[in-house]
Amino acid sequence: MDLQTGIFTLRQIKAATENFDPAHKLGEGGFGAVYKGQLPDGTVIAVKQLSSKSKQGNREFVNEIGMISALQHPNLVKLHGCCVEGNQLMLIYEFMENNCLSRALFGKNSSHRLRLDWSYRKKICLGIARGLAYLHEESTIKIVHRDIKTSNVLLDKDFNAKISDFGLAKLNEGDNTHISTRIAGTIGYMAPEYAMRGYLTDKADVYSFGVVALEIVSGKSNTNYRPEDFVYLLDWAYVLQERGNLLELLDPALGSEFSSEEAILMLNVALLCTNASPTLRPTMSQVVSMLEGRTAVQELLSDPGFSSNNSKYRRNHFWQNPSPSQSMSIYGPCSDSSSSYIETEENSQLLRVSSVKSEE
Repeated sequence: MDLQTGIFTLRQIKAATENFDPAHKLGEGGFGAVYKGQLPDGTVIAVKQLSSKSKQGNREFVNEIGMISALQHPNLVKLHGCCVEGNQLMLIYEFMENNCLSRALFGKNSSHRLRLDWSYRKKICLGIARGLAYLHEESTIKIVHRDIKTSNVLLDKDFNAKISDFGLAKLNEGDNTHISTRIAGTIGYMAPEYAMRGYLTDKADVYSFGVVALEIVSGKSNTNYRPEDFVYLLDWAYVLQERGNLLELLDPALGSEFSSEEAILMLNVALLCTNASPTLRPTMSQVVSMLEGRTAVQELLSDPGFSSNNSKYRRNHFWQNPSPSQSMSIYGPCSDSSSSYIETEENSQLLRVSSVKSEE
């Protein structure tokens, strides 16, 4: 077959992965394992097995894959196609040589962690921002990712960041400003309005991006790092911002090989993105403009609506008042990812775009 058709047979996938040889396994998450494979023409692929069939049915699933594969951007992982055969449901992606950002930053095994100098971190952060700006504002189908985190950012051989699993929800209902949906995301990365009320706009992704940017600069996991008596790294970042000591967050592994000006810029942008009020967060195109130096952060803050001095909007995050109805399971496409995952509808398949409905 050629890659344009997008439909693979189970026989082709078995041949590419040598019958799912454990030696080719790249990682495993709550929705199944990921294997490295090679097609007859030499194309290296990543095969993601989904552990349960989509409730949409095969026809709807294939239609959805066609929609997602039409999205082309340098900072999105290319989806070559899928395999729907018997009880098998698999996604076939381009292969990323440097695995995921989570593993590069936080790998449990030191051999998995990569030495990311400042230029790489800046490049990765800007790449994620550009990919999200495309999904939110530039693509013909408006996509909200819903689960931006370091384990959903993959790195190619040149450390270009590519967002994976970007077909979780779409917003193309004309004048509707948001949708109400079941909650599906990862604790520590979820915007408060989405985690608590299921209120979903593209600003939920902006919030998650802010957390990821903070992790890239600090080299610390928002959910696993426990500074002093604070719940998350993000809380500590706000305290350091108030003290005027934001540079204390920088990863010690960087040594002195970084730009203080660029680091402060990235940290301020990250905190601007994590404002607890969605209307006070920038758009991703504004984020790209700030990171590229075309717009000064202060220019955005000069707008009264973007004031970062109102602690009422900044500090009341959802984990300080969690909903008792949320259930947790474990999900992560990378072998070194161990974040807690929220999904309020048991056994629901994340790729069910059709389950999203507009709020009246």
